[in-house]
Amino acid sequence: MRIALAQMNAHLGDFVGNRKKIFQLVKAAKEKRADLVVFPEASLFGYHPMDLLERPEAVQDQLRELKKLEKQIPGGIRVLVGAITENTYKTGKPYFNSAVLLASGRKSKVFPKHLLPAYDVFDEGRHIEPGKLMEKNIFSFKGKKILVTVCEDIWGWDGEKPGYSKYRTNPLKFVKPSHVDLVVNLSASPFTDIKMQNRREVTLRTAKNFEAPLVYVNMVGAQDELIFDGGSFAIDKRGKRLAQSVQFQEDLNIVDLLTGEGGIRELDASVHEQRRQALVLGLRDFATKTGFASFHVGSSGGVDSAVTTCLAVDALGPQNVTTIALPGPFNSNLSLTLAKKLAENLGVDFMEIPIGDIYTSMKKSFDKVTGHKGFDLVNENMQARIRGSLLMAYSNMQNSMLLATSNKSELAMGYSTLYGDMNGGLMPLGDLLKSEVFDLARHYNKEYELIPEKIITRPPTAELAPNQRDIDSLPPYEKLDLIVERFVEGSSSPRGALDKRVMKALLLSEFKRWQSPPVLKVSEHAFGMGRRLPIAHVALRRKL
Repeated sequence: MRIALAQMNAHLGDFVGNRKKIFQLVKAAKEKRADLVVFPEASLFGYHPMDLLERPEAVQDQLRELKKLEKQIPGGIRVLVGAITENTYKTGKPYFNSAVLLASGRKSKVFPKHLLPAYDVFDEGRHIEPGKLMEKNIFSFKGKKILVTVCEDIWGWDGEKPGYSKYRTNPLKFVKPSHVDLVVNLSASPFTDIKMQNRREVTLRTAKNFEAPLVYVNMVGAQDELIFDGGSFAIDKRGKRLAQSVQFQEDLNIVDLLTGEGGIRELDASVHEQRRQALVLGLRDFATKTGFASFHVGSSGGVDSAVTTCLAVDALGPQNVTTIALPGPFNSNLSLTLAKKLAENLGVDFMEIPIGDIYTSMKKSFDKVTGHKGFDLVNENMQARIRGSLLMAYSNMQNSMLLATSNKSELAMGYSTLYGDMNGGLMPLGDLLKSEVFDLARHYNKEYELIPEKIITRPPTAELAPNQRDIDSLPPYEKLDLIVERFVEGSSSPRGALDKRVMKALLLSEFKRWQSPPVLKVSEHAFGMGRRLPIAHVALRRKL
């Protein structure tokens, strides 16, 4: 049997466009003599649909396109496509998240997803009903019995601790291995640094359990905060790799289970390059899927805005990126020089909008009416908000998307200004610790000095006050990053004075992150929709 791994980028809600893309890939697979084509999870609807499923008309529009697709399937080939289908049980939620088997002249078969994730960014049980009998997710084709699973269905194995799993039961354990000759998995699994390793582990356990080969087809592309990296593959019953698709791009790969041969695309082993590719894909898809053709960045001469600009250029090209320097009363000449040099190196448009006169006028008016005196946080944030207003004005003028430049360490400490440097349509570095931003900057400079070296080596500073440095307000980043990682990704408790300081700042700044732009997720636990910590509580504060 020749199987095509159709790793596609689905556009959420573009049912017509997704159907046309599926059909073109089916035709291409048939030309490659494939017997079966496997698409990712929810490839017709797009993923993650979230509360679009509260709109019956959206599901009905998708089902109409599914009917059209059924009629388009050429003879001599079977197709497994991911779609939202109606719940055929008498009770429960209205829909299944399904793999649908299509064949010319045959009635389609629906195989519901059984394990519905309800952790981190996922809440499928909100609108989706789980399947009940995994043994019914088997069909026969070319003399083989094929078990169809959807994404999470293969993730029910015990974890590192014996007897521990996210789920009470593993539906695969209710299927007799003798009834299965091949396992197929349709996935929409988001990227993280360790996700590929985790996929290898669960697919290996599944293949060994059934003593059968496994074909894993993952979505590629980005949707809001989530980045799907593709990386589809096929393994034999012992876990040997038979086929490997690329990451971060669409791919149509073929594996021949009779000969054991398949296309092998080698993956980049560098975590920095993988992060770069993931963030570039996230930026590009967020822009194109929301109708934006250009980005702009407030360029401070610092490492965060420099790396953000490099990613933006990789995503949309230098001709579609503008950097804007907004020097104020406390900015050094070096910062402006470095911002200009970065723009020159990248080939992007650069402009300078001084804020000194605006700040002086605003400060004078505010102080006169309120009686405010001296220089304090009021003045620092006033400068940041002036910059935020001007950058958003440019968005209005050019229909360009402003990229916020805060990183995960700053977000955790609340070291960013609401309605100031937190302004923007997307925050690409919001899931990278400060040390990881420096790592990515050095990665960009691996072959030549793209980012001026002084940007990387100079002490980080917001330049909102005389002689200001980040270290005056924050713990050293080498210590802070480790604590943030433990608190945000590991949910650990504070162990000492520095831990308590960071935890207090984390809790007090929660209201800011609720109002943050979307953050591109590349870690196991990012700020954003996967972290739902309340604002008004004392459960954790009372221990500080």
